[in-house]
Amino acid sequence: MPEPLPALDAQALAAMAREDWSAAIAQVRAHALAGEVEAQALLGQLHAEGRGVDRDEREALHWWLLAANSGHAGAANMLGRCHELGRGTPVDFERAAAWYRKSAAAGFDWGLYNYANLLATGRGVAQDGAAAFALYRRAADMGHAKSMNLVGRHYEDGTQVERDPRAAFDWYRRSAEAGDFRGQASHAAVLAQRGEVDAAAMWLRRAMHTGTPAFLAQLAAQLAESPHEVLRDIGAACAQRARK
Repeated sequence: MPEPLPALDAQALAAMAREDWSAAIAQVRAHALAGEVEAQALLGQLHAEGRGVDRDEREALHWWLLAANSGHAGAANMLGRCHELGRGTPVDFERAAAWYRKSAAAGFDWGLYNYANLLATGRGVAQDGAAAFALYRRAADMGHAKSMNLVGRHYEDGTQVERDPRAAFDWYRRSAEAGDFRGQASHAAVLAQRGEVDAAAMWLRRAMHTGTPAFLAQLAAQLAESPHEVLRDIGAACAQRARK
């Protein structure tokens, strides 16, 4: 019977990867083949991103499935993403919802957020705005930046909760400070409404550097209508980045 492998050390693995990716991948694969759940989840991520190995969504799906079946909440969330987006498997919202539900039940913040998104839109599950808000709030309380922004949106719009502009402002601020580009844009919008244009511009510039092209194009269109020249200029810069 072969001797068990020594524990996979994250710091040692990172140092090995800086020197020799192939050696690092071999180490992760050996642990994954030995049934180590964290190694299986990591190997799935490496295949999904093409880091040190060929990018292979079906191979990523294989390793995440092994890890998720052993109770790995992060891997369950990633399986949900695969089924939601059709990565390595056909789009199947019901399966996506099932995996997100398992991840959420384990208290994983991204699982809570992604399952809430399906509940909010009625994809793969019956639409349930109240349940979606409860999950967003749980994830937000754990520090999940995107959920913070959506909790703020609920308070701003008075959806599933009594309208509370002060609570909305606080959640937007927390989301912005946690680094979510949508939260930064939401926070900036409220600041601009309050006349704090310089502060709004600062947060918009941060959002511009991390936002997706689709988000930047949308933001550019919104800022083009701003009465403030500095914000219109940021909007023009967003439009330029969106086209790259």
